[in-house]
Amino acid sequence: MEKQTLSFQAEVKQLLHLVTHSLYSNKEIFLRELVSNASDACDKLRFEALNDASLFEDQPNLEIRIGFDKAARRIIISDNGIGLSAQEAIDHLGTIAKSGTKEFMSKLDGDKARDANLIGQFGVGFYSGYIVADRITVESRRAGLPVTEGVRWSSEGTGDFEVETITRERRGTDIILHLREGEDEFLATWKLKSIVGKYSDHISLPVLMRKEAWDAEKSENVVSDEWEPVNKAAAIWTRSKSDITDAEYKAFYEQLTYDTAAPLAYTHNRVEGRTEYTQLLYIPAKAPMDLWNRDKRGGVKLYVKRVFIMDDAEALMPTYLRFVKGVIDSADLPLNVSRELLQESRDVRAIREGSTKRVLSMLESLADHEDAAEKAKYAEFWKQFGAVLKEGVGEDHANQERLAKLLRFASTHADEGVSFADYVARMKEGQEAIYYITAETLAAAKNSPQLEIFKKKGIEVLLFTDRVDEWMLSHLYEFEGKSLQSVAKGAVDLGKLQDEDEKKQAEAAAESFKPTLDRIKAALASRAKDVRVTTRLVDSPACLVVEEGDMSGHLARLLKQAGQSAPNSQPVLEVNAEHALVKKLAALPEGAAQFDDLAQVLFDNALLAEGGQLEDPAAHVKRIQALILG
Repeated sequence: MEKQTLSFQAEVKQLLHLVTHSLYSNKEIFLRELVSNASDACDKLRFEALNDASLFEDQPNLEIRIGFDKAARRIIISDNGIGLSAQEAIDHLGTIAKSGTKEFMSKLDGDKARDANLIGQFGVGFYSGYIVADRITVESRRAGLPVTEGVRWSSEGTGDFEVETITRERRGTDIILHLREGEDEFLATWKLKSIVGKYSDHISLPVLMRKEAWDAEKSENVVSDEWEPVNKAAAIWTRSKSDITDAEYKAFYEQLTYDTAAPLAYTHNRVEGRTEYTQLLYIPAKAPMDLWNRDKRGGVKLYVKRVFIMDDAEALMPTYLRFVKGVIDSADLPLNVSRELLQESRDVRAIREGSTKRVLSMLESLADHEDAAEKAKYAEFWKQFGAVLKEGVGEDHANQERLAKLLRFASTHADEGVSFADYVARMKEGQEAIYYITAETLAAAKNSPQLEIFKKKGIEVLLFTDRVDEWMLSHLYEFEGKSLQSVAKGAVDLGKLQDEDEKKQAEAAAESFKPTLDRIKAALASRAKDVRVTTRLVDSPACLVVEEGDMSGHLARLLKQAGQSAPNSQPVLEVNAEHALVKKLAALPEGAAQFDDLAQVLFDNALLAEGGQLEDPAAHVKRIQALILG
């Protein structure tokens, strides 16, 4: 074939215009695409050679080579794969034989033109070379064709390309990028190596570059004639689990995360079916500093057919599992799948659901393990990540039951590590609810007056002290048929745990104390919704509770601290009619000046005991001083 000048297909012209006139934020994507294409060419040769081994010619070992010529400002990516015939060069490099190209154009145009992750999605990865090159030359010969039927294709990426027949001894393809002005950063071994390491480290073929050695006379690195692999050429997750040692898994984790501490646990699985993918997921031993930044994308890396796609594919793992590190390699997703497509893809949803279940299974295995050392690992996990895992109770209703079994709390029986199952197993005969209290600190929860009757009767109460607990409880109402009941909401109801004599005594006390209750209610009209006698107090004179359905005082304080408004609902003051202070209050005659002050002090002390803040501390101090002076 004599040299011919042909025109690009109209859609290729549009594409090239976008590539050459858009400022991509990630120019290095071009090397990923070209190395990926080279790998595909070698895979095609391997497949065709199954029926015709002569296609290997005298080069049975498949490889990819990357070189550069600093003086000529060129980068060369070579492979000894299937190669191109002259007609294939015209067809494949001059047209886009793919339906949906117009959709690709629309996605690439406008703001999204700056997203280089879209390049290659529709089989147009070759053209990403024009991000850094103002001319590309392709020299190739298809396996099995005579050496005189090689082809040279060349274009500046405008409207035309040239193609001619050449003599070429080597099978395969050389892609020669003539760099634009200002792209000299890519004419360095370290730069090209770093890009290969980031995007193509696990290509199954060796990616070779020339060795560099320090030349003392020239005071610079000099490129030698010896070639060396710059990728690992074996993705650990593609190997059989039986062939990988624990040390290798941990070494890969360190390489992946730069975390010198060994992971608490990991899981490695290949999933087959409608969606095929491989997952290698790790749970770190320590929480990162930015764990509570929900806007930070997760730590799972996405690969497609061993080609790196993105570092932080948040669509593959729910937000509450953002601490999970690892790799997911899909066989079905397109190369350069965009973040928008990740959100919309049915395959991605299947991967997300499967990976979530796998992580939960890993955690369940640790939590339920008979070995004490493994159980200790779960206790450590809970200290580091437990509060984040609680977010899943409200975000992942499909797995809410599994998550509830993984939760751990402090209680009046233990300072940590109590599960709902542990609590239920210890419930008193006749107990129908799981009792809990929320507070800002463990000490405040333990010493809350609202626990006194429960302590007296030996009834265990869970102590919730994480900021996320109030939100979690708005989504979790029961566990295995046992309702969750706050000891700080509504009138105390111990059901069958309270005998009839206690109920009668409480009713009699409430009736005889009614005049005093009315007087206290009048004194606290602007602060308390109601005042009533309670049976929940043993040693304390009073406590504050809220009605069922009202927001707890603890949650209202959390909202205010976050700068949000909270409903202005008033609490209920419950008093212990048997306490000396309350009896003194009842003994004060009508119109006594001390009555109102003592009622206010009673309310303020109850507010302080539950962790609240006084609106007027100075007034409280004055009342206390007046009462002391008598």
